[in-house]
Amino acid sequence: MTKAGLEAVFLENRARLLRFLFAHGAGEAAEDLLQELWIKVSATPPGPIGAPLSYLFRAANNLMVDRHRSLRQASVRERDWNEAFGTTFPGKSDEPSGERTLIAREALGVAQAALDNIPGRAAAIFRRHRIDGIGQRDIAAEMNISISTVESDLRVAYGALLEARRRIDDA
Repeated sequence: MTKAGLEAVFLENRARLLRFLFAHGAGEAAEDLLQELWIKVSATPPGPIGAPLSYLFRAANNLMVDRHRSLRQASVRERDWNEAFGTTFPGKSDEPSGERTLIAREALGVAQAALDNIPGRAAAIFRRHRIDGIGQRDIAAEMNISISTVESDLRVAYGALLEARRRIDDA
């Protein structure tokens, strides 16, 4: 099966893959994981895949395992950080340095400019999803568009932000 064939199998079985992710504990992150799976499928080099549906379910399961590990590691890291640095030290400010504040403001300006240069709907969807924490399905219902349109607009926004990040890193 070629890359185009794998993408076709993904699109035909999108609902099954989403149910699989929900059933395995993804909860509200199921749509995000499915989007991540689509990105991985789209980036897969062309070549034969013997059992494409099994391949997709295994990839979805691997994403769930990665997500679980990441959440667990983040929890441990947060706990360790709070134990080590959770209290205020006398004579030291909890505020970031002026330099860090300026760098963060500059990066935010670049990101905002990147979002200002994409179509308005894509920027609005990105902000609703990433800033307001609204799920893709809810955004689609709210804007009266399909989930695939939401996913497409998110890809546009992520692409613009990746390019902006490259510009920041190169500077």
